[in-house]
Amino acid sequence: MEDKFSVSALVVGLAREGIALSRFLAERGAQVTVTDVKPAESLAEGMAALAHLPIRYAVGGHPLELLDAADILFVSPGVPLEIPLLVEAQRRGLPMSSETRLFTRLCPAMIIGITGSSGKTTTTALVGEMLKAAGARTWVGGNIGRPLIGLLDQIQPDDRVVMELSSFQLEFFAPWSAGTRTRAVEGTSGSVLFDPQGWSPAVAAILNITPNHLDRHPSMEAYIAAKAHLIHYQRTGDSAILGLDNPITRRMGETIATRQRVLWFSLEQEVEEGAFLRGETLILRLAGQERAICRADEIQLLGRHNLSNMLAASLLAAAAGAPVEALRQVARTFKGVEHRLELVRVRNGVRWYNDSIATSPERTVAALQAFDAPLILLAGGRDKHLPWEEMAELTWRRVRHLILFGEAASLIEAAMRRSRPSAPSPCQIHHAGRLEQAVELAAALAQPGDVVLLSPGGTSFDAYRDFVARGEHFRQLVAELG
Repeated sequence: MEDKFSVSALVVGLAREGIALSRFLAERGAQVTVTDVKPAESLAEGMAALAHLPIRYAVGGHPLELLDAADILFVSPGVPLEIPLLVEAQRRGLPMSSETRLFTRLCPAMIIGITGSSGKTTTTALVGEMLKAAGARTWVGGNIGRPLIGLLDQIQPDDRVVMELSSFQLEFFAPWSAGTRTRAVEGTSGSVLFDPQGWSPAVAAILNITPNHLDRHPSMEAYIAAKAHLIHYQRTGDSAILGLDNPITRRMGETIATRQRVLWFSLEQEVEEGAFLRGETLILRLAGQERAICRADEIQLLGRHNLSNMLAASLLAAAAGAPVEALRQVARTFKGVEHRLELVRVRNGVRWYNDSIATSPERTVAALQAFDAPLILLAGGRDKHLPWEEMAELTWRRVRHLILFGEAASLIEAAMRRSRPSAPSPCQIHHAGRLEQAVELAAALAQPGDVVLLSPGGTSFDAYRDFVARGEHFRQLVAELG
C-alpha cells in the first residue's frame, strides 16, 4: 500500500530536487507549500511541471509566516542554513530535512554513499556499472542524474542504490534536535518521514577532502564536518572507505570509532585491507585474500587521479558484494562520464576536451596533469573563494595559451601574475569575456597536435544553470566550428 503523509510540508527551493520532492509529497496527500527566493517567471518551468497538483507557492522571498502552518521543512541543497527562514525554523524546533535524507529514510535497498571534494561523480558511475556487471539491479542518483525520490516505488529490497552525496546534502544526515517540535513524523503505513537521529549508509566512502564550496560553508571546519556525516553514524559492521593519500581522510580513519570496518585505498602504499596500486597493477585485498583487478594501462580513463577513483570504486563495489570479475570488466571498458575529460571533437589535428565538471582549481590541476600534449586552457566562471595558486603555477609549466572568461577571469589572472616563475614560460594569457569568444579564440590559436581543454576551475553560475549546461554549450560551439 502506498504510504500517505497527513502533514503540512514546506519545500524551500524549487530546483531539481525541490520539484521531484514536491511531486512525491503532494501525490501522497501532504499539504505542500513551495517557497523560493526567485520570482515566478524564473520558476515557470518547475511550476508548470507541478501544475496538476494542489501545491501553493510563496516566491520572490521567504516570508517567515510560512512557518506558522508548517509541520516539517524540506530544504534544497545549496540553500544556506543561515537564511532567516531556516534560522527561525531551527529556533522554533521545527523538523528540517531534504529530498536526499527522506529518500534514505524510505529506501528499502542497501545504499552505497560516496562523497569527496573531487572524483565522486566518476567513482559513483563506476560503482553503479560494477554492481550491474555483478548482476545486481542497481540505481544511481543523489547528486548525479535525477532525484531518486520519484523512483522509490520501483526499488526492491535486494537492489543496490549508489548515491553521490554533496556536502550540502550531507548537512541533513546529522541529528536535528533543536526543540520540542523536533520529533519523528510518520506516514499512514508507519514509515518515518522524519527522524531526528543521525544516519549514515552501511557502505560509505569519503574519497578526499580539500578546500571547496567555501563561498557557501562558513568555514573549512564546517565543510569537513558536513562530509564526515557520511560515516559518523555508521553502525557495527558497516564499511567506511577512505582515501589514505589525503591527509584529512587519513586522519578521519585513524580516529574513527571501532564499530566500523575501515578500508583504505591508496596510490602510494600498500594497505592491510582495501585497494592499492602495486607497480602498475591495481590490487584488491579483503578478508586476507588478494586479487589483481587489472593493469593501469588497461584503464581507458585519462589521468592518474582516475586510477585513484578506480581503486575506490572497486573497493566500494566489492564491499557491496560484487566479485572481482565484475570489477575487472568495468575497469577495462568504462569510458568516462559526460563533461569529465570528455573528448568532444578532433578538428584539424586538434583534440577538444570538455571538462566542465571542473568547478574548483584542484579539479583543473588534475585535468592539466592528464595530458602531455601542448595545451590551450579555457578557464573561468564564478569563484568559490578557493586558492588558485597551485593551478596558476602548473598552468605556467604546462599551458601554451590560457584563455580566461567569466567573472573569475581577473582573479585568475592576478593569481597567475603572483605565481609567475623566474624562468621563461611559453604561456600567454588572453581574455575572451564569454565562452563563445573563448572557443573562437582557441580555434584561431590551436595548431595540429594541441589539446584545447575546457576545465574552468570555477562554477557555471555566472552564465549557466549548472556545469552540464556549460558543457553542452561548449560541445555545441565546438561542433559548429567550420
